[in-house]
Amino acid sequence: MKTQTTEIEGIVIVEPQVFGDSRGYFMETYQKEKYAAAGIDVTFVQDNESMSRYGVVRGLHYQAEPFAQAKLIRVVAGRVLDVAVDIRKNSPTYGKVFTLELSSENKLQLFLPHGIAHGFAVLSETAIFTYKCDNFYAPQYEHTIRYDDPSLAIDWKIPINERIISDKDKKGVPFNA
Repeated sequence: MKTQTTEIEGIVIVEPQVFGDSRGYFMETYQKEKYAAAGIDVTFVQDNESMSRYGVVRGLHYQAEPFAQAKLIRVVAGRVLDVAVDIRKNSPTYGKVFTLELSSENKLQLFLPHGIAHGFAVLSETAIFTYKCDNFYAPQYEHTIRYDDPSLAIDWKIPINERIISDKDKKGVPFNA
């Protein structure tokens, strides 16, 4: 596997090694020792999967300490625009937005450390999105930042009139609240 650091400290793009032939392909989606050697040395305790249709925008979500979550994200089917926002107030990239298209075709993964708000937009007809977490879901520690906060100026790649947003996400707080 190959890894690439990003302009936001701790966010890592992972390109798994894919072995393909006329039958299809095989790849390791996670192997603890290899990921630890690449600097992703966390213990994952929960896997999540969602299926969404075109236009769905989810986020921006995060959990506060002591239930903050690091995540290893990938798309099993379809395409999404993955969005990460650095919410670590002592970080030199505080408030910086990072986006990356993840798809079943490019097979890229994205590792997000604690202190990152996360969301995604579905660019294909449907998408199956899966991620590993290093902490359990704790709804009382979950927070939502407005997906359309003007200070973040995120281009979700979905026309405004085609976005499908949950009521919870519509009620997210402004980033600088």
